[in-house]
Amino acid sequence: MARLIAFYLPQFHQIPENNKWWGEGFTEWINVAKARPLFKGHHQPNLPSELGFYDLNSPDIRTRQAELAREAGIEGFCYWHYWFGNGKRLLEMPFSEVVKTGKPDFPFSLGWANHSWYKKLWDPDNPGKDKLLIEQKYGGQHDYILHFNHLLDAFHDDRYIKVNGKLFFIIYDPLNFEDVTNFMNIWQNLAKENGLNGFYFVGTDFDSRNKQKILSLGFDAIYNNDTFNIHHKCSNITKGIHLLKRKFLKMPTVFDYRKAIDFMVIDDCKNNGVIPMIVPNWDHSPRSGANAIILKNSTPAYFKKIAKFAIDIVKNKPEEEQIILIKSWNEWGEGNYMEPDLKYGKGYINALREAVEENTTPK
Repeated sequence: MARLIAFYLPQFHQIPENNKWWGEGFTEWINVAKARPLFKGHHQPNLPSELGFYDLNSPDIRTRQAELAREAGIEGFCYWHYWFGNGKRLLEMPFSEVVKTGKPDFPFSLGWANHSWYKKLWDPDNPGKDKLLIEQKYGGQHDYILHFNHLLDAFHDDRYIKVNGKLFFIIYDPLNFEDVTNFMNIWQNLAKENGLNGFYFVGTDFDSRNKQKILSLGFDAIYNNDTFNIHHKCSNITKGIHLLKRKFLKMPTVFDYRKAIDFMVIDDCKNNGVIPMIVPNWDHSPRSGANAIILKNSTPAYFKKIAKFAIDIVKNKPEEEQIILIKSWNEWGEGNYMEPDLKYGKGYINALREAVEENTTPK
């Protein structure tokens, strides 16, 4: 049976750094609420319905999120985790509270978003002008041990998602982490020293183009980040038009979701060591305005179609490895989310549940 794991953004609460960088009281709800249509038929703003503009300081919200995810057929969340080196963490509160309180009683794993943060200045001709906010650093063995120990309570938690008895852990940017093999070896040894069975390490790839290179570093699997795959495939078809629109007309890059799903799950995803990722919707304009990439015409019905295909393509893998990643549970600023909104209500939740049920019902 397919194992559906949804990425979870722990951003929706105030932190001092965001107040400094973006203004007092900032959370991404500000960007979400102020988004406006950029072309005819563009639906913005996309606004939450039953959960509202929530604050992740609330344990009741975290519990309700888990209830809705379970209703959709999702096995657990993969919380994005930010460790910038030398003990510096950001946005750690929601996950720390989940571990500390034991609530919600819902499986979890971690994805290390190991990249620097920038304030985008959105100049396609001068990308180097983006302002560095905080740099991702790698401090060597001492820092790797410190990192592991900070997460040890989570690793011992019965809710932590495992694959073949090993802790499921994603490293977002494996190829720009030059010491990644040493890092993973240290963590594997630390896991065994602490009574754990080790890690099932997963690295991000784009349409399997770096698959062998990433696996050769010691990763157990890759996952196909299809948002980049879709952009690459679709932009090759209409590249000139989109460049002109972006540069001279200040228009976003727009693809049709109905066509994009043809590129969302590639054939290699049927093979062991390759995890498909599916996207219910995508509209980056709350963050980037006219520089956004947008998948228009996304609907629960089309999402159900790609979910069923993904479930079908992993069905012949070993049972524990029939994993499908969903981007995302609550990335409202990028316009990819499963949570109920004012347009479709619980439409994406219902669509995923139906896809699971229809693929598991005996013929």
